[in-house]
Amino acid sequence: MTTRTLILLRHAKAETPGDLDDFDRALTDRGESDADAAGAWLADARLHPDLVLCSPAKRTRQTWQAASIALVQGEHPHGAPEVRYEEGLYEGGRTEVFDLLRAVPDTVRTVLIVGHNPTMSEVSALMLPDDQFQGTVVEIKTSGIAVHSGEKPWSSVEPGAMRLLRRHTARG
Repeated sequence: MTTRTLILLRHAKAETPGDLDDFDRALTDRGESDADAAGAWLADARLHPDLVLCSPAKRTRQTWQAASIALVQGEHPHGAPEVRYEEGLYEGGRTEVFDLLRAVPDTVRTVLIVGHNPTMSEVSALMLPDDQFQGTVVEIKTSGIAVHSGEKPWSSVEPGAMRLLRRHTARG
């Protein structure tokens, strides 16, 4: 069986809403630094995505952009990942995330999702199998990363299908 890896990355620290529309909130200077640190951590951990599913909101796009610069400095076995900006990651919730994952071709081994809370934390908790869950609360902070792994094809991914391997909160 082929092992599949799911990396959940919550966007880095963003501006407070103020007069801005939520969709247009940008990263703060700290957020830019933290997003860069997230990419460096992924590279050091040799977690190179084949596919990136990213919310189209400004802060998630900026998080991916900063993380990708640090990430590409490491060697990627399959070249640069395909990047898709998915409305469902901004407007939707965990159901949309599972739907997006089930549509991933089974040839893809590692998927990185750059999204928002509470969805990223909820999906991480839902992925846990019963023997790992046991009331576990998974809170993914800004620029936080949760790495899950499982044997099922993407088309069969469901709650309880992937173990939590690692967690990290990147700070630059």
